[in-house]
Amino acid sequence: MKLTKIMKGVLAAASIALVGSFAQAQQAGGSLVFLVQPEPPTMAGYVSTSGPIGLLGPKIYDGLVDYDNDGKMVPMLAESVDVSPDGKTITFNLRKGVTWHDGEAFTSEDVQFTIMDVLKKVHPRGPNSFKEVSSIDTPDAHTAVFNLDNPAPYMLRALSSYESPMVPKHHLEGQDVKTAKLANNPIGTGPFKFVEWKKGQYMRLDKNENYWREGRPYLDRIVGRFVPDASTRAAAMEKGEVLYAAYNAVSNVEAVRLNKEKDNIGLTTDGYSMINPMALLEFNTKEGPFTDAAVRRAISTAIDRQYMIDTIFFGYGKPATSALSSNFSATGLHAKMPNYPANGDVAAANKILDDAGYARDGNGVRMKGMFDLIPYGEDWKRGGQYIQQVLGEIGIQVELRYEDVPTWLKRVYHNYDFEMNLNYFYQLSDPVLGVHRHYGTNMIRKGTHFVNSSRYSNPELDALLSAGMTTPDATKRAGIYLDIQKILANDMPVVNLFELEFLVVYNTKLKGAYGSAMGAYASFGDAYLD
Repeated sequence: MKLTKIMKGVLAAASIALVGSFAQAQQAGGSLVFLVQPEPPTMAGYVSTSGPIGLLGPKIYDGLVDYDNDGKMVPMLAESVDVSPDGKTITFNLRKGVTWHDGEAFTSEDVQFTIMDVLKKVHPRGPNSFKEVSSIDTPDAHTAVFNLDNPAPYMLRALSSYESPMVPKHHLEGQDVKTAKLANNPIGTGPFKFVEWKKGQYMRLDKNENYWREGRPYLDRIVGRFVPDASTRAAAMEKGEVLYAAYNAVSNVEAVRLNKEKDNIGLTTDGYSMINPMALLEFNTKEGPFTDAAVRRAISTAIDRQYMIDTIFFGYGKPATSALSSNFSATGLHAKMPNYPANGDVAAANKILDDAGYARDGNGVRMKGMFDLIPYGEDWKRGGQYIQQVLGEIGIQVELRYEDVPTWLKRVYHNYDFEMNLNYFYQLSDPVLGVHRHYGTNMIRKGTHFVNSSRYSNPELDALLSAGMTTPDATKRAGIYLDIQKILANDMPVVNLFELEFLVVYNTKLKGAYGSAMGAYASFGDAYLD
């Protein structure tokens, strides 16, 4: 399959669109202030996929390609891509004249280093995304040839600036990537350059005057504000102090109110087609009260997913029905599974626990546990409170714990010091990229964020996950993922709750920020103020 013509066609179409849409409308200059909640723990998006990093990192770093809202590939650092007929050789023809923010030239050696020495080793999803890449050849400064052991068509979907930011070899080579200074002083090739990080207040990025996209970016500056208080964030949006908020930085109920009351406040759910976010519960399967799969199935059965969507997330979402998002139905990979009632079934959950021998004490309690909540805003606190309530109805008494982001990340992914954790993950555009990391034994990676923190291990499932990566036949692949979903519906190391629909809240004076399938995780190189 040849993608060169496709890439060039997209580029031509994009050029036409830019002429037609921006030639008379765009305004150069100005500063965009937007909400980033919570504050990122680091800016090393090549090490951690913590959501707040994605709001700032892709403004600094480029990827090889991007995708528009229609799912079409858009050239970035790679001008074109050639895929060999057998799918085992992929050649990226790199853009010439690109420089890092420190003035050094971007070359194929940076691509080789980024994939083989960084993403494949330390990125949460990299070991799966690039598993089939055995080596990368660099015949010249502007050509990177990926050699694959097996075809991996899903890999091209993992090359955006959010998912796989290209990093400077000359700043990371010979260092411990996880602790390198680049994490807090990022240097990329993107449209904006890192200037200042005022902890607890803001991060400032200024226009890259030498950006490879001529005439971009339009904005002089981007400022990401960190505002812990939810009401203050909503007020800042209402007053026009900030112009953009995503990922529940402004709660859904406040977002809908602002849109109704203010003519200059818009809402959109566009821009998440490549993200495919899923709210979920993770369990410690090695110690604590939730090591028994029967208990985990009972918890999944008891939760009223539709209630959570309607009352906490203001109707934006869809009940989960399996370990895989229903968005995979288009490729035949999703199948509805038992133990996922949309409206919950407390009676059935109690029967599961009764049959498993978990008797109630004199206070009606079968077991006690600690329940950690993702520290990403008020909506998640309310979600935790609801789950605490419904678990009480089946005799499971849990204490809520809500900590700052670094403490929470360390607890869950470094120390495994948790019992049940409310979280959300991105399933992305293929299960290999976003689902496998929950369940594979190879993804038990102590110290790596957003992977298999449950420490769930099942050799039968591992074999199926491996087959799902390398089976090209669509019918056979669907059968493999059906078996995967059956196993996970029984073992339930992770309980999917609902498919999230994130709301973006924006001031209508902000234009051009909504063309990427990465949504808020896009570069904002086309954004401008009207």
